[in-house]
Amino acid sequence: MRAILIPILLLAACSSSSDVLEELPNSSLAGAPRADVPESRMDAPVARPVTIGEDGARFAACGTVGRVTRAGGGGIALRAAPFDESVETGRLAEGDRTFVCTRSLDQKWLGVVVIPAPPAADKANKDVAGADAPATDCGVSGPADRKQAYSGPCASGWVSSAAIRLVSN
Repeated sequence: MRAILIPILLLAACSSSSDVLEELPNSSLAGAPRADVPESRMDAPVARPVTIGEDGARFAACGTVGRVTRAGGGGIALRAAPFDESVETGRLAEGDRTFVCTRSLDQKWLGVVVIPAPPAADKANKDVAGADAPATDCGVSGPADRKQAYSGPCASGWVSSAAIRLVSN
């Protein structure tokens, strides 16, 4: 065993130590100019879609409803990815309702699907018992056959978990 290992190590020591990246072309066309790269990842447009169906095919795609709290006068930002520097895609006001579908690994962000506000006529007729029942399911009240990115009709994104109070599941 030792007799085989020593020659292999000697051959490896004699090999060229040039960087593999230096030998690769800049694109699929050799000699093509390299695209500009932002200084940091934060400068690049980054989006992470909200994942639905994490609880499995026997449960609702988004199992919890939440209500925006502590939003202040300007509301809270709905973001494209779970971090403060990501692009703001909308704003949620105090009392707006969402389906809570997923969480970031650090638990600081919730991936939500925004429940559209009911028309004004429906608000006047709504009884107190149904105050937290969603008017529109946005396609996430039923089960999803697998984990997948949300692509339904309602707005979706990421909000700070501190600003959402869970109201049902």
